[in-house]
Amino acid sequence: MPHDARGEVDPAAFKASLKAYASGDPALFEAIPLGGIRKQLNPIGTLAVSLEGLNPAQFAIPAAPALDSPTRAADAVELYWQSLLRDLPFTAFSDDTDNKDVLAAVDELNKLSGFNGPRANGRVTPQTLFRGTALYLDKSDPSGRTGRYVIPPGTLDGPYISQFALRDAPHGAQYIPAQIRTVTPESNFLTDYDEWLTVQNGKLSGKAAKYDSALRFIATGRDLAEYVHNNSATFWAAALLLGTGADKTNPSYGGFGIPLASNNPYLKSKTQTGASSTFALPYIQGLLPYAASRAIRVAYWHKFFIHRTLRPEAYGGLIHHRVTGKADYPVHADALNSQALARSVAKFGTHLLAHVYPEGAPIHSTYPGGASQIAAASVTILKAFFDENAVVPNPVQPDPKDPTKLVPYNGPPLTVGGELNKLAWNYGVGRDWAGIHFRSDFSSSLALGEEFAISILRDERLTFREPFEGFSFTRFDGTKVTV
Repeated sequence: MPHDARGEVDPAAFKASLKAYASGDPALFEAIPLGGIRKQLNPIGTLAVSLEGLNPAQFAIPAAPALDSPTRAADAVELYWQSLLRDLPFTAFSDDTDNKDVLAAVDELNKLSGFNGPRANGRVTPQTLFRGTALYLDKSDPSGRTGRYVIPPGTLDGPYISQFALRDAPHGAQYIPAQIRTVTPESNFLTDYDEWLTVQNGKLSGKAAKYDSALRFIATGRDLAEYVHNNSATFWAAALLLGTGADKTNPSYGGFGIPLASNNPYLKSKTQTGASSTFALPYIQGLLPYAASRAIRVAYWHKFFIHRTLRPEAYGGLIHHRVTGKADYPVHADALNSQALARSVAKFGTHLLAHVYPEGAPIHSTYPGGASQIAAASVTILKAFFDENAVVPNPVQPDPKDPTKLVPYNGPPLTVGGELNKLAWNYGVGRDWAGIHFRSDFSSSLALGEEFAISILRDERLTFREPFEGFSFTRFDGTKVTV
């Protein structure tokens, strides 16, 4: 929508949008003033009725962190640290690191009362730094506003990037390569105020990212940000890796060959096997895009119609105006006084948050995360059909000296369930590395997307003719569920 010189939305335009949201009338959405060429992203689509799975208004999530809260400040401080460290190889984020910047980030986040990132023995460590959490609604709170953060099982183990995002996925006679095109370190945007304001108004800054000429594996935060910039084949590839056996004649081509979940009815059949209709890889693949499109309705409904929460780039604008004395916005002191902010100013010359994407954030509010919603729903479906306790064979990680190559990972075994959980938050936290989402955004979507996928599985079960005891798997909070 249109903004003034300070980056505040035009009141008349905002009032017009509220009127449209309240009515659901398509004509009123057409009357919302725009500040540039970018359009609102499918708000009416969230009102479509889903015939399978629950509908958006049937789901609840905790309230987004208040603007002046220590939680919102801690979310922002984490983002400023990620913007500073996004070109370090992920191998630097290990407990034996001697990287002074990583250690400084760990030290500062440990001091923030509102920080909800994962910890080991009560402390943020280099190994837990910037890893994933899930945010569940605290059902003991009658107000329905508070939540509880949990660490999904298996996600603190092993390399930062999931094995499912590091291996080529066989796809019939073809394969989906794991190497990606990524942007170079000078691709930082929205640190100039005029550029920032242009983007707030829905216009294009005219700037473009620069790309590395060599394909590489996801080895840095910047790589991960680019990997999740646009829709990728992530979960389709994960299904192929799970459901395709190893190729003994060509080990570099085959999948993981993970067994189906023990309650699959065809494991006990003497005369039949599952296929495209039910209980086999083609059927599972059919569920993934369906669940993704319906899951996004749930996330967008919360974004547009309920929470309408400030994006990180706009929060950086509040910090800028507060520090320069142009407005007394209620930014918590933990953000204003942070070492991360001071270092960012020293590096970029501004209090604005440096972004990886030249267009800035998507054109809807930040809470909850849409990409994370798809990730959580997809991963939940995969956990329901495959043996989550199986060990991923031959784990790897990018070579820190040459990210065009993989080297073996030697450490504790990595399970399918843990690496799928990791894949879900990898997909969500990649948007944080880009600067367009907060931790609370992707964390709330992990629990929300999981709950939506369960509603899909529940309806699917009602359609089966096979004798079936239900889908059983482990949720992101570590509890077991049978659907």
